[in-house]
Amino acid sequence: MGAELLGPDQAQPDDVVLAWEGQDVIAVRLPQLSDSLDHILAAMERRHGMPLADLDRKAKQSVVRALEARGAFSVRHGVETVAGALGVSRFTVYNYLNREHAAKGE
Repeated sequence: MGAELLGPDQAQPDDVVLAWEGQDVIAVRLPQLSDSLDHILAAMERRHGMPLADLDRKAKQSVVRALEARGAFSVRHGVETVAGALGVSRFTVYNYLNREHAAKGE
């Protein structure tokens, strides 16, 4: 997900410091959520073995469902970022999301 490991003495207020038996041993600096989306998209491309834009419609819908489950669309410009990676319009991403919500009866 793009986190960075640091010594506990380098931790900043937003970092997560992990302790073992009462001793701070390591700090984890989490990336900005928008950076995480890029990492998630890259991981999905590796998993599919091809650029997401080359997937068929059904696979793209599956990617959108997975990304929604991971909160990708709560990120500012998340829909635009995903649409660009999938090679579709924002309207298409919204259609995929609406279709999924309708299937769930939401």
